[in-house]
Amino acid sequence: MLEQTPRLPDDERSTLLLVDDDDAFRRVLARALDRRGYAVTVAANVATALVKAHAQAPEYAVIDLKMPGESGLVLVEKLMELDPNTRVLMLTGYASIATAVEAIKLGAIHYLAKPCDADEVVAALNKSSSGDSAIPVSDSPLSIDRLEWEHIQRVLAEHQGNISATARALKMHRRTLQRKLGKHPSRE
Repeated sequence: MLEQTPRLPDDERSTLLLVDDDDAFRRVLARALDRRGYAVTVAANVATALVKAHAQAPEYAVIDLKMPGESGLVLVEKLMELDPNTRVLMLTGYASIATAVEAIKLGAIHYLAKPCDADEVVAALNKSSSGDSAIPVSDSPLSIDRLEWEHIQRVLAEHQGNISATARALKMHRRTLQRKLGKHPSRE
C-alpha cells in the first residue's frame, strides 16, 4: 500500500488560480494540482478569475490563452498589476510564437501547449525564470503550414484578436480566416 503524504492545511499551501473554459480539463487538472500540494481556486473566464484574484492574490496562476470573452493574455496583464510576484503559466491548444512572446512580455514565466499533464505544469511553475542557453536549436526550417499559422497569429495579435481587421490586413475572406483559425497548427 502506498504511503500518502499528509495534506497541509489550506493556509499553509501555495495558492494557485486555474483558469480554463474546458470544464473537464479544469476539473481534472485542479484535482491533480490539489494532490500535489496547491490550494487551487478555479475559474472558467477572465471576469470570474479577476474577482477571485482580487479576493486573494494567487502565488501561482495557470491560464488558458483562448477562452470566450477576453483572452488569457488580458488576465496575465491584470494579475501582474495586482501582484507582480505571481508566477503565471500560459496554456494553449493554439500555440504560436506570437502569443508565446506576448505572454512572456506580459509577465508569464512559461508557456505550455496542450495537451499537458499536472507534472509538466508543476515543473513549468517551478522552473527558474531565467532562460536556458543550452536549449537545442532546430536545424530544419518551419513547414509552410506552420509559417502560415505563425504569420496569421502575429497579424491577429497586432489587431488585438479582431478577426475582421485581421482578415482585411491579410487580404483574406473572414470565413477563410475563421476556418484556418479553427484548425490546430501543424506540428514540427
